[in-house]
Amino acid sequence: MKPLPRRLRHGEEATLVEHLDELRTRIFVSLGAVAVGFAIAFLFRHQLLDWLNAPLPEDIGKPITLGVAEPFMTSFKVSLMAGFAIALPVVLWQMWSFLAPAVEEHAQRTVMVCVLLATVLLVVGVAFGYWVVLPKAVHFLTSFDNEQFNVTVRAQDYYSFVITVLIAVGIVFELPIFIVALVWLGVLETRTLRSNRRLGYFIVAVVAVLLPGIDPVTTTLEMIPLIALYELSIWLGVIVERRAARRPEVASLTDP
Repeated sequence: MKPLPRRLRHGEEATLVEHLDELRTRIFVSLGAVAVGFAIAFLFRHQLLDWLNAPLPEDIGKPITLGVAEPFMTSFKVSLMAGFAIALPVVLWQMWSFLAPAVEEHAQRTVMVCVLLATVLLVVGVAFGYWVVLPKAVHFLTSFDNEQFNVTVRAQDYYSFVITVLIAVGIVFELPIFIVALVWLGVLETRTLRSNRRLGYFIVAVVAVLLPGIDPVTTTLEMIPLIALYELSIWLGVIVERRAARRPEVASLTDP
């Protein structure tokens, strides 16, 4: 069995063939992790589907399928998405290990902290989407004009909606990382964020309205963490600016 590739140090030279061989090995490792994650998710697919069905109102029951192959294909697709989620840490680590030698040592530590924080925010965002946003959105949408419709939910459409909601809320919770990256690159200043708080809150309100779940209660529940994330972004940006100002190379550029 071929050993895992060694991560190169910053500035360490390697031939094109060595880079391509490392890239191929890391791709195989990532695909293997996805395959293992898929096998685990498919083995526990019944529990996974029950977990996804939980936000549905009791009077609707389980989602329906309309084709011979649809039950298998639906379970396969859901298990594949769950398997990729399980393997995501391995995939991201392999990607970072391949790209890290191009980044300076002090910047590598900053990137690792940002990746760790982004992972935590993603998990919190998905949890918030599942336990807060999704039940409210599903209840509102399935009960809308229900006296005019015989409401049934198709499996593949419902699971696509659930996955879209969870991914969307998870991405929205990455707002602090996005703003901190702009501050780190010098594109944005925290002074601008602080002086334009009203505009920032307005944008947060627009984002909350655009998220799934358009009733006032759900929109309010979504807006509260978004405002907290906006404030967190400002303070994290301040920390990044102070750390950048203490670097000798940055200080030398600002000295007259």
